[in-house]
Amino acid sequence: MEHYKRMAQLRTAEDFRAYLHALGVALPFDETMVTGPEAPLAQPVHYGERTIGNRFCVLPMEGWDGTPDGCPTELTARRWRRFGASGAKLIWGGEAVAVRHDGRANPRQLMITAETWPELARLREQLEAEHAARYARIDDLLIGLQLTHSGRFARPDADNKLKPSILYPHPLLNRKFGFGDDYPVLSDDDIRRLIDDFIMAARFARQAGFDFVDLKHCHGYLGHEFLSAVDRGGRYGGSFENRTRFLRELVEGIRAEVPDLDIGVRLSAFDWAPFKPGADGKGEMEAVNGDYRYAFGGDGSGHGIDLSEPCAFLDLLHSLNVRLVCITAGSPYYNPHIQRPALFPPSDGYQPPEDPLVGVARQIAVVAKLKAHRPELLYVGSGYSYLQEWLPNVAQHVVRTGMADFVGLGRLILSYPEAAGDILAGRPLARKRICRTFSDCTTAPRNGLVSGCYPLDDFYKRREEAVLLQAAKARTQ
Repeated sequence: MEHYKRMAQLRTAEDFRAYLHALGVALPFDETMVTGPEAPLAQPVHYGERTIGNRFCVLPMEGWDGTPDGCPTELTARRWRRFGASGAKLIWGGEAVAVRHDGRANPRQLMITAETWPELARLREQLEAEHAARYARIDDLLIGLQLTHSGRFARPDADNKLKPSILYPHPLLNRKFGFGDDYPVLSDDDIRRLIDDFIMAARFARQAGFDFVDLKHCHGYLGHEFLSAVDRGGRYGGSFENRTRFLRELVEGIRAEVPDLDIGVRLSAFDWAPFKPGADGKGEMEAVNGDYRYAFGGDGSGHGIDLSEPCAFLDLLHSLNVRLVCITAGSPYYNPHIQRPALFPPSDGYQPPEDPLVGVARQIAVVAKLKAHRPELLYVGSGYSYLQEWLPNVAQHVVRTGMADFVGLGRLILSYPEAAGDILAGRPLARKRICRTFSDCTTAPRNGLVSGCYPLDDFYKRREEAVLLQAAKARTQ
């Protein structure tokens, strides 16, 4: 978008500050970076009897390069080795791993089963070996695995068709994704069987040597959909108590079966109504009739925030002794600009309706409010990759002032896995490797190709998929 300045244009602190002021955005940053053992981003965090060695976290990303039966491939292993090379001491989930076949978001997503868990253990071992080779110690490294069922957005089979499992008929999302309001919903018995599958997956994760599992409650997937199931009857819908029963029963079951496994939750702390491309290609909100009830953390307008229920959710986590929480927002499927701020949308997306810095600042501010509400928990923030050259300065300020405990890195890891290590060592960022949010890592899988950073990672530039990706993008322009 021509009227949004690119981050690379903001060369000085005064440039950045002036542009934020022009946008009316409150996004504090430290003009001077501190390096060495006293650096805020280098400070360890005590977590129970463990120590997490610094304030960087690798965020979980959905993989598109597993085998049909859910095992990793060499492409998967390469990505996990790069997680280890990152220098981050908290690996949140590695990537989204389905607890059973019908919960896969794509036909190449990893699964965790009796057959696949030894392969996932090897992924973890390769990550640790790479980390040890570069950073000497791994006793201060905490590695989790994100457990998921993709629910409304499941595409488990080779035909890549949407095969949803839903909790209630959503008046906008059912229509948007082409299935009627009479589409069947999961029964309470179905949910109880799914809970058993999650508990079994957690047992396999512990056998594979992971320190914790993330019970995914974000981005419109099934765990997140429970939180907005206000129209659902029965034990798992309606009241806040019922909408959080899925989480409570998961935690109770995992603690009973795998007591030495820690638990975290990645949460979409706010959501908005779905967006679509307008006449000019810019995103606009779908028409909402009256009060929009289906956005957890929303204010009813479809495009506002009310943190009352998210704060209650954090109170629940505290009562359950779940201390690890990773905050995100929205969904990549129906409002990606609030979830993953980017200047360039994926091929099936829309042009950003706001400067992406607005979205970054929104997420950082929400995490700060949640941290202030329930400071006993350990918070990972998201949305930082768009900051590019200014990521270190904002990250340092956020951690130094207690707005969050960890800075999450997602897309940036694909193009520049050593970014955290370079920041901690006081080395200047390698500008040619910084993620510029071209969104090819999303456009590729939306076209059935393996995900990777095609613009900046030479490994993917040389693959035949790079040619297929360009052809797919040309068809949508």
